[in-house]
Amino acid sequence: MRKEDCFYLGKIVSKHGYKGDLLIKLDTDDPRAYENLESVFVSLGNNLVPFFIGESRLHKTNLLRVRFEDVASEVDADRLMGSELYLPLDLLPELTGNQFYYHEVIGFHLLDADHGDVGVIRRVNDQGAQALFVAEKDGRELLIPVTDDFITRVDREGRTIHIRTPEGLIGLYLDAPPE
Repeated sequence: MRKEDCFYLGKIVSKHGYKGDLLIKLDTDDPRAYENLESVFVSLGNNLVPFFIGESRLHKTNLLRVRFEDVASEVDADRLMGSELYLPLDLLPELTGNQFYYHEVIGFHLLDADHGDVGVIRRVNDQGAQALFVAEKDGRELLIPVTDDFITRVDREGRTIHIRTPEGLIGLYLDAPPE
């Protein structure tokens, strides 16, 4: 399995007890959806390694307490600390309306209410406090905040996201002289 074919589920953040149980911080709005998994892929080096789950249950808010079948001691658990967990993309629940997964909208056109087609989404930068569409138009890069305040409609069939941006935002990129 390749990372490109998977989505990030969470990260192993702590041991729980001395028998190899681990706590996973889930990156999801609905932790209950992942409470009864049979297996996950653990990122070890450059590989995704399947681990089968013997037992799991929610622990506090967005933590999942897991006992992997082949992890039976603190030493085994130590080897997995800090590892990222992934699941195949086909296990993602389907979203509708204006909800979308970031990987899903790569290649979509951004259509602004005032400026028309303002570019193709090349990636989504979610590393900062505000996620940003990174779009490209005529060799220029545009950064558009991913916010419900700007997104008016997601058209999956037409591969477009309709936006209404504040006055001047698009002009910062398209009206500026080329570098």
